[in-house]
Amino acid sequence: MKTILLAGTFAAIAGSAFAHATLDRKEAEAGATAKITLRVPHGCAGEATHTVRLTLPDGFYAAKPMPKPGWELTTETGPYAAAYDNHGTEMTQGLRQVIWSGGQLDDAWYDEFTVRGTFGPDIAPGTVLYFPAVQDCATGTADWTDTSGAHDVPNPSPKLTIVAGGAGHEHAHGAAPAADDHAAAPVTAGSLEITGGFSRATLPNAPVGGGFLTITNTGSADDRLIAATSDIASHVEIHEMAMEGDVMRMRELSQGLPVPAGETVTLKPGGFHLMFMDLKTPLTEGETVTVTLTFETAGTATVPLAVGAMNAKGRGTMDHNDHSGHGTKE
Repeated sequence: MKTILLAGTFAAIAGSAFAHATLDRKEAEAGATAKITLRVPHGCAGEATHTVRLTLPDGFYAAKPMPKPGWELTTETGPYAAAYDNHGTEMTQGLRQVIWSGGQLDDAWYDEFTVRGTFGPDIAPGTVLYFPAVQDCATGTADWTDTSGAHDVPNPSPKLTIVAGGAGHEHAHGAAPAADDHAAAPVTAGSLEITGGFSRATLPNAPVGGGFLTITNTGSADDRLIAATSDIASHVEIHEMAMEGDVMRMRELSQGLPVPAGETVTLKPGGFHLMFMDLKTPLTEGETVTVTLTFETAGTATVPLAVGAMNAKGRGTMDHNDHSGHGTKE
């Protein structure tokens, strides 16, 4: 793999008040395949960006970059620090750097550059992975390569944190998709166990998406799901779909969703569910997204959602009969 020569420093940028280059997600699940998008907020001291270089960390393998119209795409490969089992094939090397060049991203404009790959299943939860990035302009460079993790540096590297993965990720090991909604390891919060998290793929530019999961209260006290957040949406709402006469209607549960002691509450298509409002990126089948749930008593829990087909009714399943969903109107 070629050595990256960083021409210049963050001093080429017009002041630290500008936004940093970041990733579109803050977390990723160990063992999951996911899309990583670098968000470029500005150029170099007023100059347009003509080249973007993204370096991939150890632990992120079998990566493939997304071409961009108007930009030339080149890649650099190199050895991995550890070998990975990719659908039964041992991988000891792969993509380590992606370069988009020959473009014209004006300083006043914003753009995104995307790579899709898999996170190693053995990465410990809490591990921070850095994706150093460099923007080249006509005479300057915007350098986002500091991997110290310090909060006061002017050029922090884009990064994300690894969260615990579920058992048997088909994209990391070539296993068959889960046959039921409880195939992934449960996420716990107090006396609550959360299983079967999944979502459905969306069309490009779709404004909303759904989140589904099962919550089991193993304790002796009632609890309530009161809020949810996710990096993929501007905000998340808790909804219910129910028949009113002959019409299926949806409403937001502004007071949250009760989770009675000793009972199980299922969020599923056509019933209780999470609504990802103002999606920041389409939901793509085969990827994993995360949602952080807040409960009245148990606190918070970050839950992975496996993105299935547009008509999925569980992890690794499709619903051939359910045609309920969200159109342009609610």
